[in-house]
Amino acid sequence: MAKADEKPTPRVQVYFENPKTELALRREARANRMTLSRAAEQAISRGLQRRPAADSEDRLLSLDRALRDHMRATARDMTIVQELLVEFARAFFARLPDTAADQDPLLRAAVEARIGRLLDAAAARIVAGGTRTTDEATAAEPRSFSTAAE
Repeated sequence: MAKADEKPTPRVQVYFENPKTELALRREARANRMTLSRAAEQAISRGLQRRPAADSEDRLLSLDRALRDHMRATARDMTIVQELLVEFARAFFARLPDTAADQDPLLRAAVEARIGRLLDAAAARIVAGGTRTTDEATAAEPRSFSTAAE
């Protein structure tokens, strides 16, 4: 006789479209010496523990968390790149003496043109999704170190 304060056991009926799933469940129940219902309950419980994101809202939250983590990592990486660039510029300018020729408008225009070409080439590589090989870089820049060594 059931007690009055005891909750009834929830019942669920499951239809297997794949007969292999049913056979695997029956095999597991037989191997563990338990009823088919108990084996199904444990299998479902294991599956839900492994994949807590089975709920669509949970999947959205995990996607949001992953995106936030990615943005945090990207921001950290960009900070590192910026710091490296500043350290390089500091070292470069510390060893490069200022001269009167630095104020020459023709030299400044040439420098600006070279920086523009550098930025255009970098943007083109980014859009192309790759980097140039050393042969391409040497062919595009006749004043490279390999030409100076000849």
